[in-house]
Amino acid sequence: EGEADSLPNREPDPVEATDDAFWDQFWADTATSVQDVFALVPAAEIRAVREESPSNLATLCYKVKAGAGSRERLVLNCSRLLTRVLPYIFEDPDWRGFFWSTVPGAGRAGGEEEDENARPLAESLLLAIADLLFCPDFTVQSHRRSTVDSAEDVHSLDSCEYIWEAGVGFAHSPQPNYIHDVNRMELLKLLLTCFSEAMYLPPAPDSGGTNPWVQFFCSTENRHALPLFTSLLNTVCAYDPVGYGIPYNHLLFSDYREPLVEEAAQVLIVTLDHDSATSTSPTVDGTTTGTAMDDTDPPGPENLFVNYLSRIHREEDFQFILKGIARLLSNPLLQTYLPNSTKKIQFHQELLVLFWKLCDFNKKFLFFVLKSSDVLDILVPILYFLNDARADHSRVGLMHIGVFILLLLSGERNFGVRLNKPYSVRVPMDIPVFTGTHADLLIVVFHKIITSGHQRLQPLFDCLLTIVVNVSPYLKSLSMVAANKLLHLLEAFSTTWFLFSAAQNHHLVFFLLEAFNNIIQYQFDGNSNLVYAIIRKRSVFHQLANLPTDPPAIHKALQRRRRAPEPLSRTGSQEGASMEGSRPAAPAEPGTLKTSLVATPGIDKLTEKSQVSEDGTLRSLEPTSQQSLSDGSPPSQPLALNLSSPDQAWREQRRLSSASASGQWSPTSEWVLSWKSKLGLTDESEILRFLQHGTLVGLLPVPHPILIRKYQANSGTAMWFRTYMWGVIYLRNVDPPVWYDTDVKLFEIQRV
Repeated sequence: EGEADSLPNREPDPVEATDDAFWDQFWADTATSVQDVFALVPAAEIRAVREESPSNLATLCYKVKAGAGSRERLVLNCSRLLTRVLPYIFEDPDWRGFFWSTVPGAGRAGGEEEDENARPLAESLLLAIADLLFCPDFTVQSHRRSTVDSAEDVHSLDSCEYIWEAGVGFAHSPQPNYIHDVNRMELLKLLLTCFSEAMYLPPAPDSGGTNPWVQFFCSTENRHALPLFTSLLNTVCAYDPVGYGIPYNHLLFSDYREPLVEEAAQVLIVTLDHDSATSTSPTVDGTTTGTAMDDTDPPGPENLFVNYLSRIHREEDFQFILKGIARLLSNPLLQTYLPNSTKKIQFHQELLVLFWKLCDFNKKFLFFVLKSSDVLDILVPILYFLNDARADHSRVGLMHIGVFILLLLSGERNFGVRLNKPYSVRVPMDIPVFTGTHADLLIVVFHKIITSGHQRLQPLFDCLLTIVVNVSPYLKSLSMVAANKLLHLLEAFSTTWFLFSAAQNHHLVFFLLEAFNNIIQYQFDGNSNLVYAIIRKRSVFHQLANLPTDPPAIHKALQRRRRAPEPLSRTGSQEGASMEGSRPAAPAEPGTLKTSLVATPGIDKLTEKSQVSEDGTLRSLEPTSQQSLSDGSPPSQPLALNLSSPDQAWREQRRLSSASASGQWSPTSEWVLSWKSKLGLTDESEILRFLQHGTLVGLLPVPHPILIRKYQANSGTAMWFRTYMWGVIYLRNVDPPVWYDTDVKLFEIQRV
């Protein structure tokens, strides 16, 4: 019968689909794990069969599908073989339509009646996987005492009674079962492989990006969509890697749940890959019904997983989800108290994508997160990851998603208010020691990223400072350490060479001045530290007010930069000792693999300006079509740090800066004047008089309206999330290496 690794291309002629003896060798019990199958079936052979005997590959796929209903070992080997072969089918454009075509007679024994409405192979494969994920005694506990013939059983059972874990919409927690977990994991790996066709298409911003596999699987055609969505979500959010509360427990018992949780998280984020900018995302009103999913709303997106996610509405469900994600995100931080006392999880990037999707698709969840200080249990781990990854080129994607989440949260007033809670959890981090609030922690970490992160992070500076501006009106009392950090940033960003070296750099100065304005106008009384820091550094404001605008001065400033291309001044900021027990942020190990990412949209595309009215509601200030950007800005006030909005100069900039023949941008006098005039800085003696006056009664103008730049969904970020998410999944699936060495097109694989 031949060895299991003798693939059909050894045969000169196509093998008959009905030649069972030949095909049975593939389901033989020789392979006992997915790793075995990967070892037995080399890549070169799969490609050879694809090129030379395509009919054999087609038959194999049909056989696998047909086998997926019989013996368990058989099902698992079918599943492993498909996981092995699918990426090679996806990498060849000629084969891509194969799964969506109905091939008459392929893989059927000759005598069967031809089915009029034969399903495409992709659909029947996905439905078979869905059925198998709720197969009694295989992936779920059987509820019956007597064993009925399981074949008819699977089609009649109500899978909602077999949800894998208690949590959202399900109260019963089934007995843990190692075998079921392993079987679920193998099937989810196959499901993820089916969805991974997306990796073999180049990133195209306009490609609406609907993945046909995901679209079908998450449609009403899949009768298990609701229980499976609930099973995946609950499995992830209920997982506790600590080892049931006993330190070091994970060293005694191997945790077979983690691989399943990881696979569940990956499948979940891929099924939720849905561009909310191009579709109407369901808005949820305050009504409550008796079910876990709110069904009082318009139907919402066709993708049922996105639909269900957007309609979760019960407080206890939100609590369960938030606590679960916060527990898992905090897990790497726990490591630092008692090293190795708990199992360290590795799937925090998938969790961050999941948290993003929850906030983006379910506004009620977002408001719930911000309603209490529980949001800080998400904030602290994110700041920890940002600080830890700032020097590591292979973790640029992690830096971006962390900043995107904070940008999304900062668009809500409650986030700024929550930041005033004192920061007492002492997670060892490589930052200066300070006593203060969560706002201080955020500012200190942002300062660290900007001054000692690597160059590739510069596109994030706008986002970081937009977050600071968004929360600034609510910050009651900054510590001296944080106040000094903000002033140091102003100092670094207002050096002439930095201002003149790129078209957008002056925005950073505008953002900082806007934050100072907000704090002085709305929170002056508690912020003596900041006021004192501003007085101490008044020369910085003086230099800004007297910024040279003549061509020779601009030229000279840029010459100075060429001699010393240091990204940002490290001096002038008294660092102070780092926290005890912390390790410095390390660069990537040489040779670390990373995947490329598409560029993210600029901050003006990423956010929408809104004005906060007195009752706290937001009014959009986005200009209509041709109206000039300056119309929406508040009028200039006679404030010491008066400035207009950075957005004003964005239109003129392109016009006023000259692009030389080489396409290099270069600053001109007109360009500098166009934004310098909007800084509105007055004479420093006035600043001093104003700030040293103990009381501000009669001195301050009527507070200007608070401007918030809220994140807005757009297809640019949707594309970024898609490439980031698949890049993470590609790199994390190394055992077995499902996609390694296949010709993926969505991103490039690079070595650090």
